[in-house]
Amino acid sequence: MQENQVNYNAEHWETLARLREEAQQMMKPLEDAHIRSIVYGSIARGDVSTTSDIDVYLPTPPSPTLITATLESAGIRYTHREIVQATPSYAAKAYIYIDELRGYSFPLVPLNPSEEDFTGFAGRVTYSQLMEDIRVPGVNKDLLFIEPNEKGHTETPIRGIEGIVAKKLGVDTRIVLQRQRTLERRSRVGRTGVYIKRELAPEESIGAVFNDLANSDSAIRRRLRKKG
Repeated sequence: MQENQVNYNAEHWETLARLREEAQQMMKPLEDAHIRSIVYGSIARGDVSTTSDIDVYLPTPPSPTLITATLESAGIRYTHREIVQATPSYAAKAYIYIDELRGYSFPLVPLNPSEEDFTGFAGRVTYSQLMEDIRVPGVNKDLLFIEPNEKGHTETPIRGIEGIVAKKLGVDTRIVLQRQRTLERRSRVGRTGVYIKRELAPEESIGAVFNDLANSDSAIRRRLRKKG
């Protein structure tokens, strides 16, 4: 394996600490309301940059109205909201943005096992793990397996060790292979757009708009009938 050690300098550690503190502040209102949330990706792993985004993800969300009310009661204001479905077979998700790099997301339909494991592939941490300054392994967009250590992290290309990576992450090997194909294709041809991307007006509710979309789109209705 072509393992490479990456040592973080003081600036990197400061950026990581700042981003994690921001993530904690975003998650705290949900935690106080007993709504489970996680953050995944570079903030969970540690290989952040100054342009890293913070996506607070709610894997088993309550109603969109309750989520919005919880955030608003904590003084969190959004800039815009949208409903996105990447492909007809993927789960539709709602996104609530507080700025260009900060926001919340949650599924609007039951997830299938591969979708549930997506955040595990990238590396995910809970609010309590952030509070305890825990970092976890995961795979980045360059298909490097990131394993945190006290100096920074080691990174290893996942090609040829997909089974080992899956075992270390606690996900099915099929998830690793699926994400590998997706990211390799994206690096060759770029992003190819999404099936549905519907921005909401300020007066519109996520639930009502999603119901309208489901009434007019058979792919969404099929996903609503699935139980994962």
